[in-house]
Amino acid sequence: MWNEPSAGVVLAETNGEVRLPAPAVVDRVEPDSIGDELGIQPGDRLLSINGVRPRDLIDLQFLVGEEELCLEVQDPDGSVHRVELEKDADEGLGLAFTEALFDGLKQCNNACPFCFIDQQPPGHRRSLYVKDDDYRLSFLYGSYLTLTNLSAADWQRIEQQRLSPLFVSVHATNPELRSQLLVNPRAALLLEQLAWFQQRQLQIHAQVVVCPGRNDGEALEQTLRDLSDFAGGEWPAVLSAAVVPVGLTRYRPDGDGLVPVDRSCAQRVIAQVEALQEGFRERFGSRFAWLSDEWYLMAGYPLPDRADYEDLPQEGNGVGSIRSFLEAMDEATSDLPAALAAPRRVSWVVGQLVAEALQPAVDRLNQVEGLEVLLKGLPSPYWGQDQVVTGLLTGSDLLEGLEGAELGDELLLPAVMLRQGEPIFLDDQPFEAVAAQLKSPVRLVHGADDIVAACLGD
Repeated sequence: MWNEPSAGVVLAETNGEVRLPAPAVVDRVEPDSIGDELGIQPGDRLLSINGVRPRDLIDLQFLVGEEELCLEVQDPDGSVHRVELEKDADEGLGLAFTEALFDGLKQCNNACPFCFIDQQPPGHRRSLYVKDDDYRLSFLYGSYLTLTNLSAADWQRIEQQRLSPLFVSVHATNPELRSQLLVNPRAALLLEQLAWFQQRQLQIHAQVVVCPGRNDGEALEQTLRDLSDFAGGEWPAVLSAAVVPVGLTRYRPDGDGLVPVDRSCAQRVIAQVEALQEGFRERFGSRFAWLSDEWYLMAGYPLPDRADYEDLPQEGNGVGSIRSFLEAMDEATSDLPAALAAPRRVSWVVGQLVAEALQPAVDRLNQVEGLEVLLKGLPSPYWGQDQVVTGLLTGSDLLEGLEGAELGDELLLPAVMLRQGEPIFLDDQPFEAVAAQLKSPVRLVHGADDIVAACLGD
């Protein structure tokens, strides 16, 4: 019988029989916070809170909610300090940690042929090949999971700690088809699992990766209609559904039977989902199911208006993200100077798929006298994709796509191309090494305001 506490592992009850999570290693300390006042520093290890070892950041948030705390903190030299304090219930410690999970990552137990992780070349950093299927990261950061690897203890914890909403990769609701797509018989339990969420007033956001010939057409319609059956009432179990196209690379296994999405397929899927949206709006007052922006770009259609995305429930999944960026660019270019004090010529690199949509913003910038912005929409030979989003461009794609090109005074490189927190591309090439081979100084840019400021030389 499972007897693990609702938040962490009680150290006094382990008796050496339970494998403890690793201590939480401090990465940053917020100035003037409780942690700062206590003298906690990066590199220190948080061993326990009130005698409990947290398993992850979720446990830690529960534990620090108490007004009276006893912290056990270990210095890098091994010295252990015990600190008792009182604080307000809603006051945090002001600590950030090197990892979100202290007891290890729950990895995927499926074998989806369309998994992007399996469509990479070998020999790069280990983190690129880790198949995350952890419900805790789904709750904390919105990453997608399949629900196929959850133990009884995991389900109990989701209920006890109210870990909602989660983000679930559905792909199909037909039990047999979903089992085939995930190559896992446990995938057939999805509808029962959605009923479990509904009964407990817990919620999910759903995702469907469309593989032409596999789960499109009638299967896609059934999936969205089945999901919508859990979307009504005062406490809907399914809050939204995102429909995204499968991404295939030249490294995918032979004989996987998958075909890429082409223009005619994109147009068919758009027509199908937009027709369903009208029915959902009548039932729920919401479109409920949305298409990622890539569908419209691949179909050669204009993106929907910003209002069509409502409150952007799936923006992190590419649903409305490009539309939001275009809106931000409109605002950032609404009050441009008439001219620059000195002529300036810059290049801005983006994925070829989004270049056409961004051209109007570039045209507005080029109305500034003395400014010339060259939009460089690049394909990805590395992945074997002509139509690619900016975040998938690699260092080798830059070097190949910009070889011999006149880049001007500066090259603007979106930071989304680099691993978060580290200056390295998806193909493991260091940013500095790539920048050194380009013919122009390189500036990393973040967001619309930063791009416009860089174009103007600010």
